Amino acid sequence: MKTDLVEIFQTIRAEMQAYAATGFDARINSETAYDLWSEKEVVIDGKKRSEVYFAGVVIRKGYVGFYYMPVYAEPEIKTIFHPSLLKLLKGKSCFHIKALDEILLNQISDALAAGFKLYKKNGWV
Repeated sequence: MKTDLVEIFQTIRAEMQAYAATGFDARINSETAYDLWSEKEVVIDGKKRSEVYFAGVVIRKGYVGFYYMPVYAEPEIKTIFHPSLLKLLKGKSCFHIKALDEILLNQISDALAAGFKLYKKNGWV
C-alpha cells in the first residue's frame, strides 16, 4: 500500500503515460502534475473544438487528484467504477487518492482503458 503522495502520483502518471503514444499529448509533465489532451479538431454537442481533455493527475495538499474527463462525455461510464474507487470521487470527475494499492491501481487502469475506448469510438483521438 502506497501512502506517499509523490509515489502515488508517479505510479498513476506511469499508467497514464502509455496513452501519450496513442494520440494524446501531455501538455503538463512536471514533478507534481501530468495531463493528457487530444488535440484533434472535433465536434462535440454541435460545438467545434480543437482539443479534448482526457485525464490528469496532480499532487494536492493531503491527496493526489486524479481527473477523469470521460465521465462528462458518457456519464454511464461510472458504472464500470468499483465501489472502492467511487468512494474517492469528489464531484463529477475528480478522485481524491490518499492511499494506493494494486487493486485501486488496476481500477484506475481499467477506467483509463474504458475512457480511451470511448474517445476512440467517438473519433476524439
